[in-house]
Amino acid sequence: MNNLERARLSRRTVLGGALAGAGLLAVGGTAAAGRPPQVLIATNEPWGTYHVKPLLAEAARRGWRLTQLVPDRSKVAPDDPVPTAVPEDAPRADLLVVTGAGDWPLDCAARFRRLPVVASSLAYLGPARADRARELRYRLRAVTSSSPAEARSFGSYLGIHREIRVVGSPQTDALPQRAPEPGLVLVLTSVTRSDETGSAAPGTELLMNAAAELQAAGKRILVGLHPREDPALWSRYEISDVPSLQASARAEAAIGIPGTVFPLIAAVGTPLVGCTDPALTVPDHLLSVCSSTIGDAAQAVSAVDGAELPDPAVLADAVGPIGGSARRLLDAWSRAARGR
Repeated sequence: MNNLERARLSRRTVLGGALAGAGLLAVGGTAAAGRPPQVLIATNEPWGTYHVKPLLAEAARRGWRLTQLVPDRSKVAPDDPVPTAVPEDAPRADLLVVTGAGDWPLDCAARFRRLPVVASSLAYLGPARADRARELRYRLRAVTSSSPAEARSFGSYLGIHREIRVVGSPQTDALPQRAPEPGLVLVLTSVTRSDETGSAAPGTELLMNAAAELQAAGKRILVGLHPREDPALWSRYEISDVPSLQASARAEAAIGIPGTVFPLIAAVGTPLVGCTDPALTVPDHLLSVCSSTIGDAAQAVSAVDGAELPDPAVLADAVGPIGGSARRLLDAWSRAARGR
C-alpha cells in the first residue's frame, strides 16, 4: 500500500498585577434559558488569539460572542477578528474557558471567581502537571480535548482523573485535499525566543540545519511559520502565505519541532518527521504521528525520503473525530454554562 492509499485509509478511519484588588465586572453563573451564552477565554499565551480564531464561524452561527481576555492591547493587531478585552473592561459573561493552567488563565479564574470554568485543550501543552493546576480542579464543570491521546496528556497536565470529553479539533472541520508536489518539503517551525506571550521550544537550530541539508539534496523548502516565530530566520526559503495545515496538502512530507498541528497534518495524509531536542519534552501523542524523529541534521534527508503515515489506529487516537468539532466543543461549553 503506498502513502497516498494509506492517507485515504487513515482519513476514513479518523472520520466516523492588574487583576489584584479589582472588582468583578463580568459576573455570571448559569446562562439564562433562550439567551446565547457569552464566553470569556483565557489562554496560556495571553495574546495568542490564533487559538480562538477557528471557533469564530460556529460562534457567529449561534449568535455567541467569544471574548479573549488579554493583559493589555499592546500585542493585539487592529484587524484581529477575535474580540478581546482587558479584564477590567470585560463584558458580562456566563462562562470562563481556560486553555491551560498557566499564570494568565489562573489569574483570570481567580478574578472571575463566580463564573463556571471549562478547561479546553486548544494549544500545545506538555504532559507534566502544571504547578498551579490544583487551583482549577474544583471549579471545572467540564474538560474537553481534541482526541483520546490528547485527553490522556491533558489529564496528566491538569492532574485530574475525571471524564474528558473528546470533541475533535476545530481546525480539522475543513481539511484541505492533499495534492503533493514532487520534492516539496514543508518545514514546521516553533518559536525561537520566549516572550510575554509564551515560551520557546528548543530545537530551532537543529531544524534550520535540517532544512539546509534538505535543500542541498535538491528538495524544495516551504516554511510554515508558527504565528510567533521570527520570519527573518527563514528568509532564505519560501514562506507559506497560508496556514501550515493548508500548506501541508502540497508537501510530500513535513519536518519540524512536534506541535499541536502534527496530528492535523497527518490527518491530511502528509507524513511527518520530528526534530527533537534533549531539552524538549514532547507529549507521546505528538511523537506517535511521526514516521521518525531525528536529533542530527544529517539524518534529515533519509528520514524525509522514508517518511510514512502512522497506522490508522494510531492516527485516530491522536487526531480524534473529524468534522463538526467546533459544534461539539461549543455544545460542551453551552452545557457547562447552563449548569448541565
